[in-house]
Amino acid sequence: MWEAYHEITRQYQKILLSEERRLIALAQKGSQKSVEEIVLRHIGFLIFRLHKKAFPNFLKRFGEDLVSEAIFILYQKIKTYDLDYCDKQGNPKPVKFVSYIWKRIDGFILDFLKKEIRKEREAQSQIHSDDSKILDGTSEAISWCRPFGLYPPDTQNPG
Repeated sequence: MWEAYHEITRQYQKILLSEERRLIALAQKGSQKSVEEIVLRHIGFLIFRLHKKAFPNFLKRFGEDLVSEAIFILYQKIKTYDLDYCDKQGNPKPVKFVSYIWKRIDGFILDFLKKEIRKEREAQSQIHSDDSKILDGTSEAISWCRPFGLYPPDTQNPG
């Protein structure tokens, strides 16, 4: 999976702030080609943030979904990027696009993983609930679970 994205990052490397701002200005005026170039040039940043924020086992399980959804965030942020941003004194302050998006990307990664982990826990809880209803805490349940080192809820490990 990552190899395809690494090929994109080799082809679309980082650019100077002035070129980035020029592309964003064109994108905000409707240039689809500029939008796509900005997105492609920031795929490497998305992958970098994913590797910083997510454990490897989560990247294996959810990496493709994370990248796909993060790309939509890039499209949204291109539209809202302020080319006329000024500091508190009113002086123009050009900001790199990655500085503008990094907190949003990090927040998205954490929210996505929390949601997926919560879904998995709820599914596991439902499975255990269904198992205990079927086995109803009987001696049959204990004998079924013992070889696996498991014991039904509300029973003691008989040792």
